[in-house]
Amino acid sequence: MDENILSRLQRIRERYDELTNDMGRPEVAADFEQLNRLARERSETEKVVEFFREYEGLAQSAGEAREMLAESDPEIKTLAEAELAEAERRMDELTAQIRRELLPKDPRDSRNVIVEIRAGAGGEEAALFAFELYRAYARYAERKRWQTEILSASESEKGGFKEVVFEVRGDGAYSRLKYESGVHRVQRVPETEAQGRIHTSTATVAVLPEAEEVDIAIEEKDLRVDIFHSSGAGGQNVNKVATAVRLTHLPTGLVVVCQDERSQMKNRVKAMTVLRSRLLDMEQTRQDAELSAERKTQVGTGDRSEKIRTYNFPQDRITDHRVGLTVHNIPDRMDGNLDDMIDAVATAVEAGRLENLE
Repeated sequence: MDENILSRLQRIRERYDELTNDMGRPEVAADFEQLNRLARERSETEKVVEFFREYEGLAQSAGEAREMLAESDPEIKTLAEAELAEAERRMDELTAQIRRELLPKDPRDSRNVIVEIRAGAGGEEAALFAFELYRAYARYAERKRWQTEILSASESEKGGFKEVVFEVRGDGAYSRLKYESGVHRVQRVPETEAQGRIHTSTATVAVLPEAEEVDIAIEEKDLRVDIFHSSGAGGQNVNKVATAVRLTHLPTGLVVVCQDERSQMKNRVKAMTVLRSRLLDMEQTRQDAELSAERKTQVGTGDRSEKIRTYNFPQDRITDHRVGLTVHNIPDRMDGNLDDMIDAVATAVEAGRLENLE
């Protein structure tokens, strides 16, 4: 194992032992808040300390086995070779596990998410594809036992989505869905195409970690609030009472519309949830752009204008351009079976981060 990592592990273990001792002191045990704080910090490094202790024990066993190789007794040498091989195999496994544990954790991974899907080039066909993407993510959420709720939607004439914004609530939602941000491209023959020509359409997906009030403070003076009547596909009025809410964040120009609820207050609460998440995402994007080292660990640029996937229906093929992955059985994928595609990107991202781990 690299000397820098060994040195870092020794410091982590020293801090872990220090926390263990502090938690055993009577004055700390009597202070519930302080005890909880120390316990949380200790638990964050518990696994890596366990791995390191096992690694050190194996390193000692491997050293003893190497000394035994000098013995003249062939039976002892055979036993030593077997013990050394097993110790080195397990040490390699532990090294990989330790390196993963040392990677900085994304504090947003456990959060709920706001997913925004917008139809791009392709008109009605793009809107239908946007609806299919929404349905795929909703089915994926069902498989994970997450909950989904549409916050706002703008339907097209044929039942697609010009735009849909929905919330996904569940442990680890952001850690999985964050890899879906970008441009999704579909190639297929539209039902309205009389000559059977393949058309290419796009939809853009944005996945935002849900922000809390403590993350982003929005002052009333920075908001313009407009109330209007909700409308459905084609613009027909669907609510005689003005309950739809449009929030405009004056400093940034961000606009959020929410009209799915019959209550003006509920629509405003939902709109504020989306606005806070967009503002948090803007700030995070700005910070990421300043961290050039962090950019090296990303698969692709992370830009939402980047084409990440192509869904070729005539050839029943989906290609993820970030990692060069090709899978088949599009109907199954659009029914929410997305784990292998998400895993491929997550693995590639982790590999890039491991390469940069000092």
